[in-house]
Amino acid sequence: MNLNKKKTLSDSFVIGAALFAMFFGAGNMIFPPYLGLKSGTEWFSGFLGYYIADIGLAVVAILAQIKTGGYKGIFKPLGNVARTVIMLSIVMCIGPLISIPRTAATTYELSIMPLFESVSMPVFGICFFALVLVMSINNSAVVDIIGKALTPVLFLGLLFLIVKGLVDPLGIVEALPKTSSPVGDGIAAGYQSMDVLAAVIFGVLILNSAAQKGHTQQKAKATVAAGASVVAGIGLLIVYLGLTYLGATVSSIYDMHIYRTELLIALIQSLIPGQAGLIFFAVVAGFACLSTAVALTGSAAEYLSDLSKGKVGYKPIIVAICVFSAVVSSFGVEALVNVASPVLSVVYPPVLVTVLLSFFGDKINVWGYRFSAIAATVMGIFDAFATFGVRFDFISALPLSSLGLGWIVPSVAFCIVGMIVGNIADENRRNQNG
Repeated sequence: MNLNKKKTLSDSFVIGAALFAMFFGAGNMIFPPYLGLKSGTEWFSGFLGYYIADIGLAVVAILAQIKTGGYKGIFKPLGNVARTVIMLSIVMCIGPLISIPRTAATTYELSIMPLFESVSMPVFGICFFALVLVMSINNSAVVDIIGKALTPVLFLGLLFLIVKGLVDPLGIVEALPKTSSPVGDGIAAGYQSMDVLAAVIFGVLILNSAAQKGHTQQKAKATVAAGASVVAGIGLLIVYLGLTYLGATVSSIYDMHIYRTELLIALIQSLIPGQAGLIFFAVVAGFACLSTAVALTGSAAEYLSDLSKGKVGYKPIIVAICVFSAVVSSFGVEALVNVASPVLSVVYPPVLVTVLLSFFGDKINVWGYRFSAIAATVMGIFDAFATFGVRFDFISALPLSSLGLGWIVPSVAFCIVGMIVGNIADENRRNQNG
């Protein structure tokens, strides 16, 4: 193996390890076990829905950035205003409004409360984000810090738990599903993890990290980024599959009223009884959430600084994000999950539609992109109303609506309409000029 190939593989592995840790944060720890609990004997179907909606689409988003040269290329057909609105929505969701505070809240509920009940959430939030601030203030080192320092502890700890649960199962997977649609719930949980949105931002970090390691040519950067995506995808496949199974093994023991964090703590205490189990998992959970918090904070700050055209520096934005997130994290995990649901119903569809259409390049005109994104957004708004109990009958009649994907057919239809409108407009323009 020549030196270039060896360096490409080595860098792909380090960046892929970092990408694994970036993705595997708060939501990824609490959603798979709860999904397994709900799905019972159909846990594998639920897992497939989760994995495809989460990491499957996240990898697609990273590949789309490789193809188009970054998020600007993906959303360029929508126009500058729409692109900025979508990107700000993504950054706020995976940033200080939901994801970043959720990492601290999850760490507190999983790692601190079981061991140090006297420590309050506000006090812990200040300490947590002080550490995030220190680790993310130098944006050029974020990927290496996560890939080399945090990921090994995180992955090995999780693997130990999963293997122990396989060797000595906590129960027999015999309970019938507690949900009418395990696959649909898996897709919904994949949405809640917000990894597709994060991938739009993480793609910038991954491509920049590849360039900093000497892969400056587009093809070389693409090779390293694609390799990193495969490494992260395999690691997450192992962990998600294991955690979903662990949840399924206790599906006949617990009901759906148990909180997600409580279920995870109960699993750990069953697998590793006593104080040792709590300490062990406190370390694993802390590393998982910290690595994601550092990555999200650095990515959000980099985008916001770029949006201001450098008028507001990276470091002041890092400080502002950490302070704001420390305040929001005090609301707790369940509150943040509940807030995220309607917001993500609106944000996800136009992002996914635009990401998928980007693979078709110039074969779809700008009007096809725009009409499709508008249709996806409108359908997302209808879905958001459903989370408040306001349901529309025509939505449930759409294909794939039971899986939370009712926006797909309208988006495809309006894409075709947009392309026709665009072609007619182009023809009329040519006739006028001719």
